[in-house]
Amino acid sequence: MDVEFTDYLPPIYQALRITSEGFDVEEKIDVVAEVQQHLARDGVRAVSMLPTDGMVRGMKAIDQGGPITVPVGRTNHLGG
Repeated sequence: MDVEFTDYLPPIYQALRITSEGFDVEEKIDVVAEVQQHLARDGVRAVSMLPTDGMVRGMKAIDQGGPITVPVGRTNHLGG
């Protein structure tokens, strides 16, 4: 997806969250994407981690302040 920013460009590999907040949509959208390329001075090309069905122009894209992270390692489970 291509995303336009007016004040700055998030760095490559930065996580973005796209939401349908404020839009009248059939199903709520809350998708994480990763910046892959800078486009000119005001846009980025990002790869979505989920389907983009239902997304429309103008939805809010929020810079998450870092790359996509996934918890790894040992977890404690109750009962063993």
